[in-house]
Amino acid sequence: MSGNLEEAIAIGCAGVILSQELSKEENVIIAQGPFTLEVLPKLGAKLASLRYEGKELLQQPLAPYAPRTQTMGFEKSDASGFDECLPSVSACEIQTPGGLIRVPDHGDFWRIPWSCERIGSNELQLEAEGFSLPLLFRKRVRLEDSAVHLTYEVKNIGAEACSYLWSAHPLFLVDPGDRVVLPPSVNQVRIEGSGTHRLQGEACSWPIAKTVEGEEVDLSITGAAFDGIGDKLFAATPNAGWCALERPAAGLRLEVRYDPTVTPYLGLWLCYGGWPQGQAARQYCVALEPCMAPADSLALGARWAHRLAPGQTESWPVTISLLPFASNK
Repeated sequence: MSGNLEEAIAIGCAGVILSQELSKEENVIIAQGPFTLEVLPKLGAKLASLRYEGKELLQQPLAPYAPRTQTMGFEKSDASGFDECLPSVSACEIQTPGGLIRVPDHGDFWRIPWSCERIGSNELQLEAEGFSLPLLFRKRVRLEDSAVHLTYEVKNIGAEACSYLWSAHPLFLVDPGDRVVLPPSVNQVRIEGSGTHRLQGEACSWPIAKTVEGEEVDLSITGAAFDGIGDKLFAATPNAGWCALERPAAGLRLEVRYDPTVTPYLGLWLCYGGWPQGQAARQYCVALEPCMAPADSLALGARWAHRLAPGQTESWPVTISLLPFASNK
C-alpha cells in the first residue's frame, strides 16, 4: 500500500472525513495455502487484494487510495477490490421514525474505518457502526481449504425498527472470453442499467439476449477491456445460491456460494471499460454480488428490505472458492 496513505487521511478533503488516523498496520495480510488476502480496515475493511498462487483476482485501484467523505460517489474513489454495500447500493432517501435520511452512494460502510482483530494467521474479525442508519456491521474473514469464508452479521443498535439492504461488491478481474456461469434455473435477468444502452427494457433473456439493434449477444462471455460496456443485471436464485466465473486462460474456476434464504438474488456487474464514464482509468471486471433485492436502491427495493427490531441481529455466509479449470471441449 502507499506509504502516503496515513498522511493523506490525516490531511483530508472536502466534506466530512470519515477515515481517521491509521493504525501502525494500515494493511492487514493473512495467508493460507495458495491464498493471500490483503485487507484495509481503515478504508472500509476493503478486501484490496486476493491472490491465488500469486495471481491477483481483484480489480486493482483506478486511482490512489484516498480519504472518503459522507457524500462522495463511488466513482470518486479507487473503485477497486471487494467492498460491502449497506444499507443500500445506490444513493437514496428514505423515511424513518426519526425523519427523512439520505443513504449515500454504495452505502455507509465502504467509506468508514472498521476495527480489526486477528484470529490466528488466517482469520480476521472486523466491525463498524454506520452513520445513516443505526446499524452495527460485523464481518469475519477466514482462509481455509482453498476458499475465502465470509460471515456477516448486522445488528440494529437504534431505538426504532430499521430496514436495510446488503449487497456484496467483489470486482473480479477477467480476461476476454471468460464465462459467467449461473444456475440452470436462470433464463432471465432484470436490467438495472446499461451504460451503452445496448440493453433496454425491464428484463432480457440469459445468457443469449438481444441488443437494441436486434443483434444477439452472449451475456455470459466477457468482452475486451476497450468494449465500453457497463451493464448491471439481477438474477433470482432462490433455490440455488451459487454462481461461478470460469477463467480458461488463468486455469481457474471461481465459485461464489451463499444462503438463498437470506440473499436470494445475485447482482451482476459486467464492466468492460464502460465505467467510470469520462475517466481515463476504467474498470475491467465482473462483479458477482449476492444480495437481498433485485434493485440497488433501498427506497425502490423497500418490499425486499430486511427489517430489524431494536437489538435484533441477522447473519449470513458467503464463500468464494477457487478450483482448477479444465475445458471440456
